[in-house]
Amino acid sequence: MKYIGEIISIGVAFSWTATALLSEFGSKRMGNVTLNFIRMAITLLFSAIFFWVVTGSPLPAKASSEAYLWMMLSGLVGYVIGDFCLFQCYIIIGSKFGQLFMTMAPITAAIMAWITLGQELKPISIVAMAVTLIGIAITVLGRDSQGHGLSLKLPLVGVLFAVGAAVCQGVGLVLSKIGMNHYEASMSNPCPAWLLPFYANVFRCIAGIVGFSALLMFREGFKPLFKNLGDRTSMTVATLTTIFGPFVGVGCSLLAIQYTSAGIASTLMALTPIIIILPAWWLFKQPITLKSVIGAIISVAGVSLFFLL
Repeated sequence: MKYIGEIISIGVAFSWTATALLSEFGSKRMGNVTLNFIRMAITLLFSAIFFWVVTGSPLPAKASSEAYLWMMLSGLVGYVIGDFCLFQCYIIIGSKFGQLFMTMAPITAAIMAWITLGQELKPISIVAMAVTLIGIAITVLGRDSQGHGLSLKLPLVGVLFAVGAAVCQGVGLVLSKIGMNHYEASMSNPCPAWLLPFYANVFRCIAGIVGFSALLMFREGFKPLFKNLGDRTSMTVATLTTIFGPFVGVGCSLLAIQYTSAGIASTLMALTPIIIILPAWWLFKQPITLKSVIGAIISVAGVSLFFLL
């Protein structure tokens, strides 16, 4: 079928849009830490079932302790710190603005890869960073009450959480890349390339469960967790968030790259900040303005420069 890779990529963007909207609803209903803990647990359960169906064993392939440590460090940065910041920003400024700020993740990933992996930081990448930041600025900045200068139109704490989430996702991505390199090099039995990220993600989730358990103990205790485990709506939202994120989203993103170029797939999958505008208005009454639409388009255009040029 012609353009199947492009169609799958757009489907992934819609899947991640659903994840963001469900996460906003779930975080406000259940609490940030409780939702994240349940998501990690469900992901491990689904992973075990998936491995058992595909390989005949519910456990990921064995690798070196160094690979496990890198992946767990990635989980600590990307899941525990990053998703905590992301879901908290959803509560404060909403998933629409949260996803807009997540277009900064390729910026932090590029800088982190340049520092740790020695990857070249091309001039076009710097242009892409500037375009992305301009798009965000157009959306979140406006004239102050006196009309003399610019001011932030969103709560500062929400913006800081959003920026923290984008930075952690970018750094976590590079740490995950390092971990998967160690994982692949030290595996006792080779596995298909598409299966490796799912194996590696198990150890990221283990770090997530440990980290969110600690946050539960120090912030809320386990009472809210047990309460939500018995709530059908909460568990449905948590399960759907997990399915549309780690499984449909990640799995289909890997599939899309097999049918089209990585640049085209990555650009189409980055359309979430544009796609989410209408459902965020419908579900959460977040206003649609011409400035926010233009800003989202410019930010996505900046992301596309990373992958297409």
